[in-house]
Amino acid sequence: MIFRCFNFAHFEVKNEWELNRIVEEMHEQMSGYKRMRREHQATLLKLEEKCKVEMETHKSALDKEYDNLLHNFTRELERLEAKHQQDVERRSKQTTTAEKKLQKEITLKQEGDRKVFDLNRKKEYKANKERWKRELSMDESTPKRQRDLTLQSQKDNLKQHEAQEEQRMLQAQKQYIELEMRKFKRRRMTHQHDLEDHLLRDELSKKQQQLEQAHAMLLKHHEKTQELEYRQQKSVHQLREEQINKQHDTEFHNQEDYMDRIKKDLQRKHALELRQQPKSLKQKELLIRKQFRETCKTQTKQYKRYKAQVLQTTPKEQQKEVIKQLKEEKHRKLTLLGEQYEQSIADMFQSQSYKLDESQVIECQRTNEQLEYELDMLKAYQNKNKKQAQEQRDRERRELESRVSVRRNLLENKMDAELQQFNLERAERLRMKHEKHAKELEAFDNESIALGFSTLSLTEVSRETYPDEEGSLSGSMISLAHSNSSTSFPAGSL
Repeated sequence: MIFRCFNFAHFEVKNEWELNRIVEEMHEQMSGYKRMRREHQATLLKLEEKCKVEMETHKSALDKEYDNLLHNFTRELERLEAKHQQDVERRSKQTTTAEKKLQKEITLKQEGDRKVFDLNRKKEYKANKERWKRELSMDESTPKRQRDLTLQSQKDNLKQHEAQEEQRMLQAQKQYIELEMRKFKRRRMTHQHDLEDHLLRDELSKKQQQLEQAHAMLLKHHEKTQELEYRQQKSVHQLREEQINKQHDTEFHNQEDYMDRIKKDLQRKHALELRQQPKSLKQKELLIRKQFRETCKTQTKQYKRYKAQVLQTTPKEQQKEVIKQLKEEKHRKLTLLGEQYEQSIADMFQSQSYKLDESQVIECQRTNEQLEYELDMLKAYQNKNKKQAQEQRDRERRELESRVSVRRNLLENKMDAELQQFNLERAERLRMKHEKHAKELEAFDNESIALGFSTLSLTEVSRETYPDEEGSLSGSMISLAHSNSSTSFPAGSL
């Protein structure tokens, strides 16, 4: 802040009243600068406090929005977990229902096969019995008792063979239903594993989506905070610049007023000198004229003595002519002397006026040069002040840009680390899930081998039509009119 100091060398202080006036003006000007500085400082503090409150409110709103997002993520995961649990339970119920249904369908089919077997067996038994009777009745040479024993023996052999075939069929049906149920369980296990994989990937996909949404919100918050910081800094810089311009305008106007006042005081001083000049010249003129009169008296006395001397040596008839010449010479010399004194008075007037004008011009030039120098000094100081203020604003902008860049890099590094950690956790969970499924499937196959089933037989395509995943009956009904069982016996195979 520049305070306009009065240069007392520019003008003379004539009395105490004028000195008090100058001091009072200087005090009033300095008080105005101090008041302006306090007002500027108060305005700047008020703006900074407003920016601080705005930033705190902004950060609080962003934190609340982010917390709400995380809360929503938790609720979404809970709903997704509940949905997955329902899917697993529904699949388990469907599997149990389908298993019971498949077992029931195979059992009904096998019962039908047994009924057909019994029917065919009875038909064949009756047909064989009739055929045997005809054959034995044609052999009249054999006694009747012998024929009856032979017929009874054939009946017993047939019944024994049919009992063996029935037992073999029951054993084959038992093995078949156990194999089909084992296939079903293995297939349902792989489907369960697929479902768990699907649900796990669905959960991981949801978490990845949430992570991406959280990162997008963080980037959005960063951009909003950055915009607010830049806007606040711009408003503060603009206020500072306006205050500096206002201060410089006030200083410049005060300097101009000061220069006008100095010039007016100098003009008044010169005007006073010009008013006082005629009185001084008149006194000098009177003095010169007095000297002229005294010189004329001296010349007259000298002329009289010279005239007396000339007349004493001049003949009488020539004295009249000599007197006339002496008078003319006296008049000529006095006239010349008068002209010389008049010229001296004129020269004195001209010289005094020239000296006064020259001193005033020199004083005006020096005063103007001093005022121009002070104005140049003020402009140089203001330019330096503006340059320093601009450098400070540029430095603060660079510092803010650096802080924003560092904060952005830290945020991006954090997001990359979180994404990398999530990818590692996802890969680990998938690996553990696959290992678990592989162990379960291996344990199931080992158990199947222990029960007498080969892994190849369990992986063969079943001849049964399994109920679909939703437990519908479409394509699951087994026709009882045609048997796929290996224990079926066509008519006449006995």
